[in-house]
Amino acid sequence: MPRVLIVDDQRLLRDGLQTILNLEDDLEVVGVAENGAQALEMTELLQPGVVLMDIKMPVMDGIEAMQRIKQRQPQVKVIMLTTFPEDKFIVKAMSCGADGFLLKDMPADRVIQTVRDVVDGELILPAAIAARLASQLIRTSQLKADLFNEGLLKQEGLVFTERERKIILHMVEGYSNKQIASALFMGEGTVRNYISVIYNKIGLNDRQAAVLRLKELLLT
Repeated sequence: MPRVLIVDDQRLLRDGLQTILNLEDDLEVVGVAENGAQALEMTELLQPGVVLMDIKMPVMDGIEAMQRIKQRQPQVKVIMLTTFPEDKFIVKAMSCGADGFLLKDMPADRVIQTVRDVVDGELILPAAIAARLASQLIRTSQLKADLFNEGLLKQEGLVFTERERKIILHMVEGYSNKQIASALFMGEGTVRNYISVIYNKIGLNDRQAAVLRLKELLLT
């Protein structure tokens, strides 16, 4: 019988999921936790087969907790819980080994079936999650040179590497350094270093002014 650990900082949701899952003869909730740090401790102690893990939590978020669980116990299945299908969290969670996703407003029968499917080795993505993931992957794949005004770059003697171009495109979309790091699977410090280089190349050191200048270098 699959043993399930529920991790969420909202008590109402924890209690609701526990009630739903415990009504099933083939599922057993062995514990609940309210943050990622507790999840690590309880996973070691209770040895669940499945962890339902909220993404956004205090103390330690769900993605970091999942990474640590997967490092220590790769056999544990982790299903991420989220309220909204946010691109940056979806991609990062997938890259870190998430076994599936659940939207918190899903009906009870879908929640139960998702847990069963993940136990059986299937990767479960709700339609809304899959659509956002596909959109993010497409957008990332389109971060190529043809989005830049090559004639203007040449005229002004500006040369950007492929990584710098990707960062620039995220900057002009309004991404913060942390969001860029997540989207491109980089460290936040590394992103800051790249942005400093970009600032030097265009002769600006103010974020807002730099973004306006960089927008001028893109095809409209």
